[in-house]
Amino acid sequence: MSANQADITSCKYLRQNPKTTLLDELSNNRRMTIYIETRIKSGNPPESGKGIRLAVYQTKAGLCGSQKAIEESLEVLKEGAKIAKNSYEAQVISFPELFLSGYAFEDTDIAHKLCMSLEDVSKEIAPIAKKIAIAIICPYPEKAMVNKIDCYYDAMIIVDKNGRILKNYRKTHLWGTDEQKLWTFGYAHISEGEAFSVIKINDFPLGVLNCYEAEFPELTRILVTKGAKLVVIPTAADIKAVVLGKWTTQTYPDISKNLIPARALENEIFVAYNNYTGTGYIEKQGKNVDQIEYLGNSIISDPHGQIMIAARREDEVLLIADCIPDDYPPIHPCGTNYIKDRRPSLYSELIAEEIAYDNWTYPVPPKPIY
Repeated sequence: MSANQADITSCKYLRQNPKTTLLDELSNNRRMTIYIETRIKSGNPPESGKGIRLAVYQTKAGLCGSQKAIEESLEVLKEGAKIAKNSYEAQVISFPELFLSGYAFEDTDIAHKLCMSLEDVSKEIAPIAKKIAIAIICPYPEKAMVNKIDCYYDAMIIVDKNGRILKNYRKTHLWGTDEQKLWTFGYAHISEGEAFSVIKINDFPLGVLNCYEAEFPELTRILVTKGAKLVVIPTAADIKAVVLGKWTTQTYPDISKNLIPARALENEIFVAYNNYTGTGYIEKQGKNVDQIEYLGNSIISDPHGQIMIAARREDEVLLIADCIPDDYPPIHPCGTNYIKDRRPSLYSELIAEEIAYDNWTYPVPPKPIY
């Protein structure tokens, strides 16, 4: 056992093996069994400013792309939040990418008709957070008027335990053909405000990114330079999916066991990655039509780049972990620190709009390229 491992072991965590909990009040009288996987300390959750008890809900995929799907998702959100708070004293809970609607849609028009304004989604999520007394990170499809243009975003709302909106985040880096066709690039206009900002829950600084954005190290690093100690990343990473009417034949890269721990280690922070399990489908002509099969593998990684807690691909599971920076000594001897040893004056090429790679010029403002 390494010295770092010994230090963590001595923190007296209460490690609970996976156990089942029944969710009895889901929509349509469904009765479901989920796993609860915890890595929490005995006693109370982290004190204000010292850390946070995070719940990551790897939900079972189901109906997508309809008003009925939104209604079902709201019930799942309520039940997950109740269990996380009432049984485990979690202080914040997150859900997968585009959780309210599901990730799949029959076509662009249907996707855009389902989009909700920030005001409308806050009316749904804020009362739940306030009633249960837990902060909520809820991804959803957003419609907004920006520079007199209707825009549609792959977004997420973050509200605190009092129902106050802390952040509305719009995905900045859109993946592939379907996303770039369906959604508007977030923060292409100054009027949208700051993209990568740090918020506080339990007086603990955290930021959010969205799926594909986990694969851009610059984004996590920006949040860290602004003080984030935790980055939460909802995702919809798949084994296969219907793209342009055909099933993909190449699995989305599973970054849960490599890039996510790397993001955590290179920044000495906690990083959480929150996916679905199972298969998402749409209703078409009275039939359920499968659209996407998910990778699962949600994970929370610690500042040493070690996996704190992880979900299997096939399980619906609630991961709950105490994220407390003081429990982790510096990763390097002599207090050597990645962030303080940076040399930003040498990094101008990282923001160049014209690069030698494929003689590429980045479009400004961003636009679909696939």
